[in-house]
Amino acid sequence: MDKILKIVHIITRLIVGGAQENTLITCRLLAQRGHDVTLITGPSTGPEGELFEKANNENYNVEIIDELIRPIRPLTDFAAYKKLKKKLKELKPDIIHTHSAKAGIIGRFAGCAIKDSMGKPFVVHGIHGLAFHSYQSNLLNKFYIAIEKAAAKRTDFFVSVADAMTRQALDAGIGTPDKFVTAYSAIEEANFLNRPDELQIKAFRQKHNITQDAVVLVTVARLFELKGHDFIIESAKRLAPKFKNAIWLFVGGGNLEEKLKKDIEEAGLSGRFRFTGLVPPDQIPLILYSSDILVHCSLREGLARAIPQAMLCGKPAVAFDLDGSREVVNENTGRLIEAENIEQLIAASAELIENQRLRQRLGETAKESVMKKFAPDTMVDTIEQVYNRLTAGIL
Repeated sequence: MDKILKIVHIITRLIVGGAQENTLITCRLLAQRGHDVTLITGPSTGPEGELFEKANNENYNVEIIDELIRPIRPLTDFAAYKKLKKKLKELKPDIIHTHSAKAGIIGRFAGCAIKDSMGKPFVVHGIHGLAFHSYQSNLLNKFYIAIEKAAAKRTDFFVSVADAMTRQALDAGIGTPDKFVTAYSAIEEANFLNRPDELQIKAFRQKHNITQDAVVLVTVARLFELKGHDFIIESAKRLAPKFKNAIWLFVGGGNLEEKLKKDIEEAGLSGRFRFTGLVPPDQIPLILYSSDILVHCSLREGLARAIPQAMLCGKPAVAFDLDGSREVVNENTGRLIEAENIEQLIAASAELIENQRLRQRLGETAKESVMKKFAPDTMVDTIEQVYNRLTAGIL
C-alpha cells in the first residue's frame, strides 16, 4: 500500500445481491489494509433480504441516508443528493467509489460538486450491470444512456466486473477506453472451496425431498423478471420424461415465486422442482455442493456471481451467452449457449445429466480457472491500484 486514503463507498441498498457482497468485501479488505473507509447506503427494503448485520460487524463506518432509494422520485432524489453532498463535505474523502444505478448517479454528481482545486475527491464508479439493455423500450434506454453519459463526465475512473460491461458502456458512448479497468467481482473463496461433509449434503437433500441418486440442476437467482426461470421450466418439459432422476432446484425469493410454481404445476412438473426460498449467503456453498449442474439463464447480468461460485465448488455451468458469462464459461468449464435458445439449453442440460464423468471433468477445470480470478485480494489489489494512481496524478 502506497499511502493511507480516506475512502467513501456509496451503494443504494444493502440487499442480498452480487453488487452488495462485492462492495462489502471491498470495504472490509480496504479497511484491513489500513485505509479509512466509510460505506454510505440507503434503507434496505423488499423481498431480497438485507446485509446490514454483515456490514455493521466490520471495521469500517456505515452511514444511512433514508432518502437514498431505488425508485426514481425526483424530490426524494434531490433530498438524497443534498444530504449526501453534506456528508461528503464532512468526511472530506480522497476517493468516492459509487455502486449501482441510483447511488452511482447521485453519488457522482455529489462527489463532483465538492471537488477542490486539486481534483479531490476522485470519483470512481463500479459497473456491476447497466440500466440499459435490449429487453426494455428504446425510449427508456435513451433516457438511461443520457443520464449515464452526464455522470461519466463526472467520473475519474470506472471499475467493471467484466470486460463485457466495459464494451457495452463504450459502445453506448459512456466514458473512454483509458478510463476503464476490469476487476472480477470477488467471492469469499474459503466458504466455497471447503466441501461440507457428506452428512450435511445428505441432510440438505432430505430436507428438500431430493433422493441421493438424483441429478440436481440448480439455479441461484432472484425470482424476478429477466432471470430466465421460464426458459428452465420450458426445457424441463422435454427433459423430465427422459431423465427420471433429474431435479430442478430454484434458490432465491422474489415476486414471481407463485407464478413460477403455477407454471410448473400446469406443466405437470411439480414433483420435479424444488424451491428453497430466500436463503442467507452463507448457505449457498452447501446448496451448490448438494447440486450437480448450475443452470443460469438470466437475460441481464454483469457477470452472475453464482457462476464462479458454482465453479469453485467444482460444478459445471450451463449459461446463456450474454454479458460476462463467456469470460468464465466455455467448452472446458461448462456449456455456453445462445441466449433464449431452448433447443441448445435442452441439449446442454441433457449432455451433462447423463454423463457424470463429463460433469466431474468440467467441474475440476472450472474450479482451477476461477480460483485466482475471483479471489478477494485480486479484486482489491486492482481497485487499490486505481486509487493510488488517481491520487498520485498518474491517471
